[in-house]
Amino acid sequence: MNTTDSEAIETTYDPQFVRNMIEATLRIGLLLLLLVLSYDIIRPFVIPITWGAIIAMAVFPLVKWLQPKLGDKRGLTCTLITIVFILLLVVPTWAVTEATLGSLKNLSAAAEDGTLKVPPPPAGVADWPLIGERLFAGWSEANTDLEALLSEAAPQIKELTGKLLRKVGGTLAGVLMFVVSLIIAGGFMAYAESCAEAAHRFFVRIGGLKPGGEWAPLTVATVRSVLQGVVGVAVIQTILCTIGLVVMGIPGAPLWSAVILFFAIAQLPALLIVGPIIAYAFSAYDTMPAVIFTVWMLLAGLSDNILKPILMGRGLDIPMPVILIGAIGGMIASGIIGLFAGAVILSIWYKLFGAWLAQEAR
Repeated sequence: MNTTDSEAIETTYDPQFVRNMIEATLRIGLLLLLLVLSYDIIRPFVIPITWGAIIAMAVFPLVKWLQPKLGDKRGLTCTLITIVFILLLVVPTWAVTEATLGSLKNLSAAAEDGTLKVPPPPAGVADWPLIGERLFAGWSEANTDLEALLSEAAPQIKELTGKLLRKVGGTLAGVLMFVVSLIIAGGFMAYAESCAEAAHRFFVRIGGLKPGGEWAPLTVATVRSVLQGVVGVAVIQTILCTIGLVVMGIPGAPLWSAVILFFAIAQLPALLIVGPIIAYAFSAYDTMPAVIFTVWMLLAGLSDNILKPILMGRGLDIPMPVILIGAIGGMIASGIIGLFAGAVILSIWYKLFGAWLAQEAR
């Protein structure tokens, strides 16, 4: 190496730059380590905090309406609303759980003492496409020799019962997490102004005054739109279907209502569940009550087509595939809470991402 090359290397070396680079790397590394450790600590609370914030954004208009009627006491208003929502969640859940476990207990007792009987299948069952013949044969065997059929299928029944009990346990755990989320939502609503200011400052820090300053109100509007259009419609549709199931006396009505609610939130047609129930009604009840029940259940099963344009929208156009993927993916990741929160979170991402793309296109 000649003298000229040595001089070139010396002139390009900047000790201050190297020191700054090392210090920046250490600071970023320590910050990343702090973030990772902090996330590990708060990870069990991420889902309930997220869902609590979503609930708070959706329910806060109710707080503003009720607060003046309670002497302008924010704390009392939020506490009362939180308690009411917890009762609305816990009481139906308890009824469904009690009905499910009670039905299993009654079936087990009836099978043991020999009082469990299966009525003969209608002749028309054999004419059903694809499954008609096999269903008719199995149904007939259950009618003539139920004890032998139960003995043959005992391992499968035991496995199915275990899965059902595990599902019930998981659902109860999800409901408990939901209760925690409602309590957190009450705290958010009690300090709504300071929480909104913090969220606004956070978004501005990330995206600047524009478009970051628009993200907080867009997030709130998206949450309220999705909860009204998805969860609200699902609840109303489930209530209508439950009325028909209870009045008709369909066995396991609370359990079927829970399944219909799941399908409605996941944006799947409720008629997938209503259809077989209608078929059962025609085989177990007289023709006229079955026809009235069919008309009511069809109207209830199709009511989402009328309710969604009324309750969902308000200027926000969110494609159904986004809500469907969010609901199903959220349920797979986080259980019953994810079923609700997944659709909302993915819809928020969709709207914010769309706003960001529109900003870049200007």
